[in-house]
Amino acid sequence: MLGTDFLIIGSGIAGLSLALKLSELGEVWVITKKRATEGATSLAQGGIACVMSEDDSFELHIEDTLRAGDGLCRKETVELVVRQAPERIKELMAWGVEFSRDPQDPSRFDLGLEGGHSRRRILHVEDHTGREIEKVLLARVRERPRIRLLEGHLAVDLITLGKLRRDYAGNRVVGAYVQEWTSGCIEAIRARMVILATGGAGKVYLYTSNPDTATGDGIALAVRAGARATNLEFVQFHPTCLYHPRAKNFLLSEALRGEGARLLDPQGQPFMHRYHPDGELAPRDIVARAIDMELKRSGADHVWLDISHRPADFIKQRFPYLYETCLRFGYDLTREPVPVVPAAHYLCGGVYTNLFAETDIPGLFAVGECACTGLHGANRLASNSLLEALVFAHQAYLRIRDLWPEWRKLPLVEVPEWDPGGAVDMEERVLISHNWDAIRRLMWNYVGIVRSLDRLELARRRLAFIAREIEDHYWRYILTPEFVELRNLCQVARLIVASALSRRESRGTHYLRDFPHKDPALAREIPVSREVLVNYEL
Repeated sequence: MLGTDFLIIGSGIAGLSLALKLSELGEVWVITKKRATEGATSLAQGGIACVMSEDDSFELHIEDTLRAGDGLCRKETVELVVRQAPERIKELMAWGVEFSRDPQDPSRFDLGLEGGHSRRRILHVEDHTGREIEKVLLARVRERPRIRLLEGHLAVDLITLGKLRRDYAGNRVVGAYVQEWTSGCIEAIRARMVILATGGAGKVYLYTSNPDTATGDGIALAVRAGARATNLEFVQFHPTCLYHPRAKNFLLSEALRGEGARLLDPQGQPFMHRYHPDGELAPRDIVARAIDMELKRSGADHVWLDISHRPADFIKQRFPYLYETCLRFGYDLTREPVPVVPAAHYLCGGVYTNLFAETDIPGLFAVGECACTGLHGANRLASNSLLEALVFAHQAYLRIRDLWPEWRKLPLVEVPEWDPGGAVDMEERVLISHNWDAIRRLMWNYVGIVRSLDRLELARRRLAFIAREIEDHYWRYILTPEFVELRNLCQVARLIVASALSRRESRGTHYLRDFPHKDPALAREIPVSREVLVNYEL
């Protein structure tokens, strides 16, 4: 039976940076359901927010984050993350990340500006920051003999003492059942501690900037095991994804607008000045909602993003990846506007954690987008996500290091092998593809940028029906990775809808037509639990 000291589920910036640190304490296994590079970290274009210039300050970054979070940030989290940022940046550089320098003064970093920020503070590697960070971290991980990286391995369920022994008073996580993607074999991996670093849940929606791996696995795993999730109603839609039938999830970085790109309506006229005094640099929720309103008003399929008024050499040097990719789709950023639409981008909520990334279940930690640390509140400030992942990976390490002298003495618990019972092969995979498509269309149409109680209630009832069918299939058929993902997708969709129905106000990324204003009494997090997943009332 397989076993390790630390089991990390996910291979993005949070999981890999934590793996490097935990390898100082013991053996680390990192599992990732596809290739290690196929997560959201590799797609991050903008960069990492960090106070680096003389005209900036921690106080300004804190203020910008709190303003974007619209009254729901945990202030102690915001202060921790912002003040710790320079140390985490130094750490990345020590591992080998080389951030872009000012062409006029190579002794200084080239700091970008993005929506919601009052100063230039975005460290970046040209316009492919995440891809470079992922490459560097993977290289460091593969050098460490105490880290084992298992690609093509999907976590099916967490294993807890409470479930094994019905001993909920002494409950803790003791491992996970994991499926090898190609063979379908499910094995138990025992661990003294488990860390969820699975990323977000953008694939819940029909249109998303997220990779195919973003099916909300970590949130579903944690909630099924008994942990709380919170702030799931706050789904951030990126305002500018390329509108093209072959551009599956390609977004046009907010850094473009930071360098002067303008949003134009279908007639080619600027419109953001009508929605916010900061125009194109307004917070993302406002920009996305403005585009949504323009599209509904005009009946058009897209609006335009135009940076062609900037010098061509500047665009090619600052945004080489964006320029080359748009060119492949037939658009020249230096000469013409490009068509854009909003798409689901970032889940501001997740598994509830404290300041040390601990969940409700002893031994279970959550870091990165799958966690809710309280940093983002009702709306994430641009380029705070990679920073949060680094800081809370470090916070988890500090807590685990303190606990380790006692926890290392705990024996690896004997767990039963995976039992498929009388399950048979699923002969018709249309059962998966149909429900996969139905959930994503339902969420896009009924639980999108602008919501209503009627549409949310329709979504709740229809998802409950789909969930019953999925649970029936779960016990009747031999599990496949695609079916495991479908189950997670449906469960996270139901949790998002339940959260949205609980918040009878409009705040941040949650805009409810029936309650268009903020309610001071709801300036708090509203948790959801596994009770939602077992309630099939139609």
